[in-house]
Amino acid sequence: MIGLGTLINVLAIVLGSLIGTLIGSKFSKKTRNLVTDTLGLTTFVIAGLSIADIANPTLKENLGSGVGVLIILGSLILGGITGSILELEKRFENIGKRLKKRFAKKKDKNSTFVEGFVSASLVFVVGPLAILGSISDGLQNGIELLALKSSLDFFASIAFASSLGIGVMFSALAVGVYQALFTLLGVVLGNVLDETQVLILTVTGGLLLVGVALRLLKIKQVSVAELLPALIFAPILVKIWMLYFH
Repeated sequence: MIGLGTLINVLAIVLGSLIGTLIGSKFSKKTRNLVTDTLGLTTFVIAGLSIADIANPTLKENLGSGVGVLIILGSLILGGITGSILELEKRFENIGKRLKKRFAKKKDKNSTFVEGFVSASLVFVVGPLAILGSISDGLQNGIELLALKSSLDFFASIAFASSLGIGVMFSALAVGVYQALFTLLGVVLGNVLDETQVLILTVTGGLLLVGVALRLLKIKQVSVAELLPALIFAPILVKIWMLYFH
């Protein structure tokens, strides 16, 4: 069944968020803040593992020495400009605010609903597993990647929701739409990414996760949502370079 992987992922986030919300209400504010800090540090680790692929010999062989870094830089710049023009960060926050107005408790004036929705959405959609797993699902090559992502998102949503509340659960909507689009891409276009494109995509996603980690640790509110188009530009720039310059 095409789309089953994304459906499992969405259910895992919803279930994890419900568990986290019930557990989180029993924690003090200090404990919830500590959980958020732990998530930030863990996100740094995940980001580092992704960024490490910049040293993969395949990139040097297929692109040339140092070109991978330039492509990633170009992707982030183009992605940032595109995201800024489209005001993606504002749109994400507005969606969160509308959901908060409808579903959050009115008495909770200091609710972290919006931050929970935005941060969790970014963590769950940024990264190669979301894209590659969805494309693999669309190609009917199995849902193993999305099954792995679902298990990771389940435990992450418990931690997020215990600290940031029920807003995390609604990130499942963003995940569902985002991954459904890439599943459709897999159905329509077939196998569109080669190994070099996957590696560049992985490193670019890792850098975006650094931005998410900085947000979670309250070091800097990086507009990660406005950098998301970089994940589209990265494989495109790789293809252009390999066709015309290498």
